[in-house]
Amino acid sequence: MSRAIVHMDLDTFFVSCERLVNSKLIGMPLIIGGSSDRGVVASCSYEARKFGVRSAMPIKYALRLCPQATVVKGDMEFYSNKSHEVTSIIEEVTPVVEKASIDEFYLDLTGMDKFFGCYNWTSELASKIQKQSGLPISFALSVNKTVSKIGTGEAKPFGRLEITETNVKPFLNPLPIQKIPMLGDVTFQLLSRIGIRNIQTLAQMPVEILQQMIGKNGIEIWKKANGIDNNPVEPYTERKSISTEHTFETDTIDIPNIKSLIAGMIEKLAYQLRTEGFLASTVVVKIRYNNFDTETKQIKIPYTSFDHVLTTAALDLFQKLYTRRMRLRLIGIRFTGLVRGTYQINMFEDTTEMLSLYQAIDKIKNRFGFDAVARCSGMKLKDVKMKS
Repeated sequence: MSRAIVHMDLDTFFVSCERLVNSKLIGMPLIIGGSSDRGVVASCSYEARKFGVRSAMPIKYALRLCPQATVVKGDMEFYSNKSHEVTSIIEEVTPVVEKASIDEFYLDLTGMDKFFGCYNWTSELASKIQKQSGLPISFALSVNKTVSKIGTGEAKPFGRLEITETNVKPFLNPLPIQKIPMLGDVTFQLLSRIGIRNIQTLAQMPVEILQQMIGKNGIEIWKKANGIDNNPVEPYTERKSISTEHTFETDTIDIPNIKSLIAGMIEKLAYQLRTEGFLASTVVVKIRYNNFDTETKQIKIPYTSFDHVLTTAALDLFQKLYTRRMRLRLIGIRFTGLVRGTYQINMFEDTTEMLSLYQAIDKIKNRFGFDAVARCSGMKLKDVKMKS
């Protein structure tokens, strides 16, 4: 039985959210991002894209390309709430859902054609989402995640597309290789130099040669070019979390050191988030007094994986939680409400320098180990046990 996999993507999600709040922005070139010239573009409208504006571009450069654009700082809390609203609508009626990021979803409808037409059913769901949330959404239905994701990209904006099993190759073949998910710029430049620029040429290339050129990832790229993807739709759950706890050898009331410890714990967990490709939407802090009384407090935050945002939230929670002048036996940090996502989700307060700094730090840690570089505010945590 052929699989029926849908990829749904909210069109220019941040832009669409802002236009819900302010209808005067409809039809205007719009940039969502940092409020200063040193900020970066988190999202932009199709009207701005016509001038060459793209995500992750410095605001200053984007305004040179499109000086008439309106820049809005953005409200990640509002965007997160709208994302949860759409998630609830989809989960209510769909058997298997994977939330791939704040604005995109995979649905496994395999077997539903016995009772419903999968395309018609998905069209009705898309209309329901747009009616109830006010947000435009595009989708593509095909036999696997790769083809449906590429299909959604081709269907946008406000598009709906079905790619049957027999039409997978004719659909993929003429497209440029940049359309393949996870094919980065370095790989594109390498393949382009030897004349491989469309998917058909890449699909016809001997897989052994491709593997020799770009390593084990070459096999996956070749499979995707040939429309092969057996990865399952993994059900999304808010219960996913990562956590860490530290039990003090001697009960303590040294608040500066405890705050330093929290900063170090956050740094480890945030690095783990970024390494595994997650963003967190909830921070939980736990303390245990020396009489074994245990208290926890949590806060919802905009999706992020950045140390400085998570540390601020955790320290604020600790201040509110630690109300008794008693020694502490244990401190714990947990991140929950995880979704797949990348650096680009958090660009409203961050400059290009900030983003580059995180990427550089992670590269150093990846190559030389976590302890190769660390924040001065964090303690060395070799004895902290990570949980997931």
